[in-house]
Order: sequence, then C-alpha cells, then structure tokens
Amino acid sequence: MGVVMKVRISFVVLSFVLSVMIGLSLSRQVGSGEEAAESDGLLIGLSMDTLKEARWQRDRDLFTARAEALGARVLVQSANSDDTRQMQDIQALLSNKVDVLVIVPHNGKAMAKAVAMAHEAGTPVIAYDRLITDCDLDLYVSFDNFRVGVMQGQYLVDALPTDRKSRIVRIYGAKTDHNALLFKAGQDQALKPLIDSGRIEVVHEDWAENWKPENAKKITNAAITNHGATFDAILASNDGTAGGAIQALLEEGLAGKVVVTGQDADLVACQRIAAGTQAMSIYKPIKNLANRVAELAVEMAKGRPIIARNGVDNGQIEVPAVMLEVAVVTADNLQETVIADGFHAYEDVYRNVPEGERP
Repeated sequence: MGVVMKVRISFVVLSFVLSVMIGLSLSRQVGSGEEAAESDGLLIGLSMDTLKEARWQRDRDLFTARAEALGARVLVQSANSDDTRQMQDIQALLSNKVDVLVIVPHNGKAMAKAVAMAHEAGTPVIAYDRLITDCDLDLYVSFDNFRVGVMQGQYLVDALPTDRKSRIVRIYGAKTDHNALLFKAGQDQALKPLIDSGRIEVVHEDWAENWKPENAKKITNAAITNHGATFDAILASNDGTAGGAIQALLEEGLAGKVVVTGQDADLVACQRIAAGTQAMSIYKPIKNLANRVAELAVEMAKGRPIIARNGVDNGQIEVPAVMLEVAVVTADNLQETVIADGFHAYEDVYRNVPEGERP
C-alpha cells in the first residue's frame, strides 16, 4: 500500500471519528442523524457565521420557517465567527446526511474546503449572502453588494457640501468577508472622481475586524485623535460599524453633526435614523432573501434544475447567482420602506422620538 493510500485511509478514519464526535454534539441540539434519516421530509443544513447579531437571528428564523412550510427540516449551527468551528459544524451537518448545505461563511476563502467536503458527500452547496471563493460552488444568493457600496458612496456624495472640500473617515468590514470587498469597490466607484478632483479627502480609513462595533469605535477614536473632530462624514459599511462609530461620536458630542452611513436597516440603526444620529442605511429585504434561499434549497434537494440569470466570478468558476434588489433608507422614507414591509414596527422605530415629533 502506497503512502498516498495510507494518508487517504488515515484521513477517512480521522474524518469518521470527528464526524461521530461532532454528530453526537449536534444531536443534542437538533436531533440524531438516525432521526434525520428516518424523516420523510427533506433535510437542509444551515451553517451560520454568527447569531450574535439581530440581523442573522432574523435570517435563521425566516429561512427555517419557509423551509419548514415547504416540508423540509432544517438543522442550524452557528460558528461564532470561528473558521475551525464552522468547518466542524459543516462536518457535523454532513454526518447527519443533509440533502443540501447552506452556508453563511465567516471566511469565504476558508470555506472552499467545506464545499469540496460537501461535494465528496454528494451534497450541493448554496452560499447565503456571502460568496465562497476558489471552489466549485453550486449557487450564490445575495443582493448586488457592489451596488450597495455604490449607493452608500453616492448618498455621501450627495449629502456633503459642494462649496468646499469635505473630509471623511472610511470604515470597512471584515477582510475575510468577500462582501466587504464588494462594498468597498462600489463605494470607490462613487467616491473616486471627487477624491481625484480634491473635493473629498479621506483622512482616515481602516478595516473593522469581524465587523465588530467595538472595532469601528476604535477606528473612529483613532481618527478623532489623529485628525481632530474636523471631518464631515463617516462612511461605515454596515449598521454595526455605524453604531460603533456613533458611540465614539456621542462621547465627543458630535453625534448628529457628522453624516454616518450604514446598511442592513437593523432596528437600532432605524432608531438612530429616526433620532437623527445616523443618516442612512440600506434596506436589504431579508425576508425575500431567506425565503428565496429556502425555496431554492428545497428545489435543489429534490434534484430539480435551478435557473440563475446572473453569474459571479469566485476566482475559480462563474458561480450561478440569484441577486435581489435593495433600497436606501433615510428619515424621509422609513415608513415607506422598513415599516410598510413589516420589517420593523412603527412604535419600535420611533421609540426614542417624542410623540409630538414623530411623522
């Protein structure tokens, strides 16, 4: 027996042991693999980066509800933004013989191994909202995240004064998230002409590791320390980083005086928009996303062909992609967007606004 064969056998044995150990852990949360196998319905595995943010809790609940309405069962695992744990979660889901694997990756590049592992088990993979790169991914469903960045950047361009140079701070997301790169690229497209002409100066910029608000706060504090409280706007790439930036501004008495962008239309962000401390967000109808992915996952589990009108280059192949629409949210259209869609309730959005000042 050659060295390669020995390595393969060792890998299989190790994988089996790990699968059993992780599968036992998983069974305490979602039921045993035997129960899954005995189920008459389809079984979908959902591996999530994190459930610490309200946004992702909502995704999980909506996705699960829609999949179950279509007759499927869903096993959910959350990796707490840890690549190693997410790989273990995925191995556990595969050991439970899921028909389709849906992944919200913490690290789009690292999860290429998970796609290969799923394919070895004969399981197709859908990347949910975040692209998995350098692999033969089956399907990618998200919003046009480059366009999200363009919309953020263009909002800032339109909001800044035209009679003088504007100084801005840029806070990007996690470098491990491919979407963060797309947001930045879209923002660059909107900002570059004005940066080149000298109308806009970027005085400070940095990446917020793992999208954590506390890291965005540190970036904003550094900008204030190094450049003073003389900038006009903070281009924050999502609502979490916007919240961290605004906390730093509050401590300096600058909240509401500096234009701050965001995205996701989280409830706390919409409350800040209503109160005037955050200028805008991007509403990505999460229900539409969760429902669409659930529907596609069920179709894929049944072996039916998926028709995707778009394609996204992930560095290895042109991945079939389904892209959904987004909208800018400001104080002027909160009622026509997130409230009208039932994404947030009127009373919740305007909770911090005196009744006499509410629209």
